[in-house]
Amino acid sequence: MSSTASSFPERIELSGEGLVLRDWTEADLAAMPELFDHPDIAYWTPIVTPFDETAARTRLDRARQLRADGTAILLAITLDGGAPLGEVMLRRAPEGTELGYAVGPAHRGQALAARAVRVMAGYAFEELGADQVILELEAENAASVTVAAKAGFQLLDVPLITGQEKGRPYSLQTWGLSRP
Repeated sequence: MSSTASSFPERIELSGEGLVLRDWTEADLAAMPELFDHPDIAYWTPIVTPFDETAARTRLDRARQLRADGTAILLAITLDGGAPLGEVMLRRAPEGTELGYAVGPAHRGQALAARAVRVMAGYAFEELGADQVILELEAENAASVTVAAKAGFQLLDVPLITGQEKGRPYSLQTWGLSRP
């Protein structure tokens, strides 16, 4: 898919795998700190820490701007369209259509991330015409490696992506899932 792909729809709701992935709303602002203000999320993701009400507002505004720019989609992971349990992201990047996720600590152990990633991958294949979706994660992040494997991704034989985030170095593996 080229970087000149058309913009994303203004509203998105995806269902599958016992989940409803929906747009973040103003009503979710109070729940976001409980989901994202956690040491694991602070360590493994670029999500800001501490994550408070101001950070929630900034994230909601940024999600809307990224959608409008045609760069990324950030959706709340829910069971029924109600309370958010985490987030799944689709980003158009030079290296491909990248997915990402974060699940609130109180909601882990239910395969929410793997299910949400499969639903979002289906959207990327069916609606965006992607040939492959990728996950970029650290090998030491055992939970994310498990998610990648459960979602059907394979470790790709490509160079590691290295950098620094929040004052610590990282080295990301690229996992891929090809169009069925």
